[in-house]
Amino acid sequence: MKVSCLQMKMELGNPSENFLHAKQMIRRAVKEHPDVLVLPETWNTGFFPKTGLAELSSHDLAEVKEHIGGLAMEYNVNIVAGSVSNLRGGKIFNTAAVFDRKGACIAEYDKTHLFTPMGEDGFYTRGDHLCVFSLDGIKCGVIICYDLRFPELTRRLSLDGIEMLFVVSQWPEERIAHLRCLTAARAIENQIFVVNCNSCSSADGTVYGGKSAVIDPLGRTLALAGETEEILSAECDMNLAEKIRDSIPVFRDRHPGLYET
Repeated sequence: MKVSCLQMKMELGNPSENFLHAKQMIRRAVKEHPDVLVLPETWNTGFFPKTGLAELSSHDLAEVKEHIGGLAMEYNVNIVAGSVSNLRGGKIFNTAAVFDRKGACIAEYDKTHLFTPMGEDGFYTRGDHLCVFSLDGIKCGVIICYDLRFPELTRRLSLDGIEMLFVVSQWPEERIAHLRCLTAARAIENQIFVVNCNSCSSADGTVYGGKSAVIDPLGRTLALAGETEEILSAECDMNLAEKIRDSIPVFRDRHPGLYET
């Protein structure tokens, strides 16, 4: 499976420009014939305008489904459409959406761990469900940024059988070392591919650090982006996860009775 991360620079509080830019990047990326395209976190608004957020948000993913789902169908490509600020039922969620090659929205996920140090919990509503889906027969999961710091979440998805985890993020430059360590750890401990698409924007005094990456189940970095906008691609041999689980059977050797609280 070939995956391409769109490490996108976005404008804070400018959804119309960000939609246009995302569509342009998608049209560029499909020329390399990937199986899956991945966008970063809250690419429609940036992370995150504190004034007028509801007005700037997508309305129950309508615009995302129309424009990004339309491109998935047009180019016959799967798209993990990052996440967007999303107004639904009078509340704002940080919502990821996944589209198959026919343009159908096959999965939605609301960020469950909101980043309290930046006040995300004061503007967004926490999600209440996990997200597992299949792309071209490969079982996958998606999490959003701060979710990565909670290993229980990725382990739950892995116990549900995922082979590839998409991590969409707006991770700041000053903590990029954490992003690199945590993505590798999630890959190694769960014996899965981890695909991280980060942004490279600067917004409200915070610089987001890029360094998107594709990591295999052994923790090896298959591709690593720089700090500026780019499209990062890697080929993933999906047979590798099964081979590693056969040789190092951590799921068989677990003792979950000791870990439950």
